[in-house]
Amino acid sequence: MSNAASATRQPPVRRLPLTGVLRINRPSDIWFKPATSVAVAAALVLVPLLVAGRSELAMYAMAGGFCALYGHQLPYSARVRATAWVVVGMTAGMAVALVCASLVDSVAALIAIAAVLAGVQKAVCDATRIGPPGHVIPVFVVSGTLFAPQELHEVPFHVLLTFGAGIVGACVALAPALVRREGPERRATARALEASAACLAADDAARRARARHAAAAAVQGAWQSLLAAGERTPARRTLEHLVLHAEAALAGTPRAGDSDQLLGWARQVRGRGALPEVELPEGGGDELLGIDAERAGRRAQGRKRLVSLLLRPGSAVLPIAARCAVGCAAAGYVSLALGVGHPYWAIVSAAAIYQANVTLTWHRVLQRLLGNVLGVLVFLALVPLARTSVVVLAVLCVVLSFCNEMLISRNYWLGSVSVTPMALLIIEFAHVGPVSELVTDRVLDTLAGVVVGLAAAILITNRRIGGRMEQALAATERATAGADSALAVPAGSAADLAVARRRLTTSLVELRDAADTAAGEWWQRALPEEQLMRTEQRAHRTLAATVRRQGLVRDEPLVGAGEQRA
Repeated sequence: MSNAASATRQPPVRRLPLTGVLRINRPSDIWFKPATSVAVAAALVLVPLLVAGRSELAMYAMAGGFCALYGHQLPYSARVRATAWVVVGMTAGMAVALVCASLVDSVAALIAIAAVLAGVQKAVCDATRIGPPGHVIPVFVVSGTLFAPQELHEVPFHVLLTFGAGIVGACVALAPALVRREGPERRATARALEASAACLAADDAARRARARHAAAAAVQGAWQSLLAAGERTPARRTLEHLVLHAEAALAGTPRAGDSDQLLGWARQVRGRGALPEVELPEGGGDELLGIDAERAGRRAQGRKRLVSLLLRPGSAVLPIAARCAVGCAAAGYVSLALGVGHPYWAIVSAAAIYQANVTLTWHRVLQRLLGNVLGVLVFLALVPLARTSVVVLAVLCVVLSFCNEMLISRNYWLGSVSVTPMALLIIEFAHVGPVSELVTDRVLDTLAGVVVGLAAAILITNRRIGGRMEQALAATERATAGADSALAVPAGSAADLAVARRRLTTSLVELRDAADTAAGEWWQRALPEEQLMRTEQRAHRTLAATVRRQGLVRDEPLVGAGEQRA
């Protein structure tokens, strides 16, 4: 059957749902990491300024302190590189903004510069998958700086201040390595164990399918964390054995008690005590040979992937970046036409809503609207207190930065309730303006940013998302064929089979993510739904066969296995 024959016609305009958009979810399992880090970093960079009586420099110091927000999902060896690039990127963005603010007087030109920078920041953050908070913080910092009064001779000092504060923020983000070196890998392994247990406990086909994808993604995330962790310590070897057990549980016949055992291991892994003593599954040594082979070529492949995502014709990253740039420019000009005194807020609001597709962008529009309106009310309540003392102002900024990270993983709108007053209070360090003007400008800019930004997302099509799905389909089919070829050799290399299996697992996770993203995009050509279903089914069968060949699972059913699926 041809791809065209298996394609499913879908309406070019998807329904924009309201269900669940404002639902309060469970917090991230590491919410306290970025929350504590940014609060500590903010305190460390603000206190010297207060002591020196230079509180007007808080904007530049806070910009560097925000670097503490990044990389908390990464192992520490990878986090060093990631935070270093974040500091460099933040400093470079600040330098460009400061120079432009010093030399350019036209507000219209500054809006255009801010929009271009926002598009570049969006593209780089998406391509590198740096993780939350992504491009929003650099856009907020750079856009705000562009519209702040600046003298050219002050630029070097302000850039150095941002760079120094960025180093402080990076050190704060890396500090937990001193007490728990394998913390990120332990959490990733615990997630894989918990997700596999949830998959085993799923009680119907639909839930099992969703749980299987979530478990596959969690297992893949655990392997990626261990691959990026550097030296294989005894603790990391034990974590590798546990991930093998989580992976094997997805491919074998479920047994009574398997889910409870996986959850028990997960609790031990998350704790601060010793890791559970587990034996390497039969055939697991072959799998680890494949992991070693993958680790050897991982860094070079990562560099090639980044260049491909940013520069390759047909890249799915570039249309989203174009949406961001055009939407930010349009929002800024609408704000300017409305006579708002702070057009960069409209630019930031537009930049903040852009997600992987139109449906997710619509969700973010509603969340940002509600969060900003409530945040303005919080600012009105706090500003009299903040104006009593610069020390009180600094304390409020630190507290709000903590609250933002505490709340935002539950739902974006909750985090916006803290971000909005913090952003407004930061302005108070350098300039105390009329409260009514600040509030009015913020509300108008939010409306302009989200409305114009959503319009840009709808009008600027991203048909490349469908192309990404087709590429993911082709990659999965190639990976399946490669694994089938490795299975066809009776005495083939165990490492080759493990590498083929890892490649197939990665391609399956990428395929499902691409399919989910394409399903929420507008103006999309027909999606090959039948081909997707057949490819996933064949890939899962081949994946299970590779697991069995390696001896990671046994197929005989045990008493109670049926009850586990019931």
